Amino acid sequence: MELVVERWSTDLSLLRLSPDPLVLVAEAVERPGNLGTIVRSACAAGADALVVADGRTDLFHPETVRGSVGTLFRLPLATATTRETIDWLHAQQLRTVVATPDADEARWVADLTGPAAVVVGNERYGLSRAWVDAADEAVRVPMPGPADSLNVAVAAGVVMYEAARQRSLVASIR
Repeated sequence: MELVVERWSTDLSLLRLSPDPLVLVAEAVERPGNLGTIVRSACAAGADALVVADGRTDLFHPETVRGSVGTLFRLPLATATTRETIDWLHAQQLRTVVATPDADEARWVADLTGPAAVVVGNERYGLSRAWVDAADEAVRVPMPGPADSLNVAVAAGVVMYEAARQRSLVASIR
């Protein structure tokens, strides 16, 4: 049996956020499986939305949908250019935290408890200069082992779960 579903709009202006939002931005991700895993991790970590900036693969590619294990239908999604996304994040007054192996701070140093956007980059090239320049803060995932980098979907999950951990601690204090 084949199921046909109409694509919904992924226009950035249609996203509605909570008062204390957490947004994940994935810039120029090329592999549909990675993008699907990013959707799944963002949804599982309690993100308000995922924005795909300068997407290199179709958000509705069958491998993206499969990799998301259905969370693509639960998490608000948007697509836009990097410039549009940066401008939108500023308009929403979200702190921008970029995840890059070049950062000096470990992921747990960043305060991810307020309105924030976490940005991850392309599998091969990382983040564009525009994101690095627009960032309020840059964090890395420390790796004590011999590997020098993580898959973008894994890195997104690690940082998003750090945000979820911090937010749950703040919520338990309130």
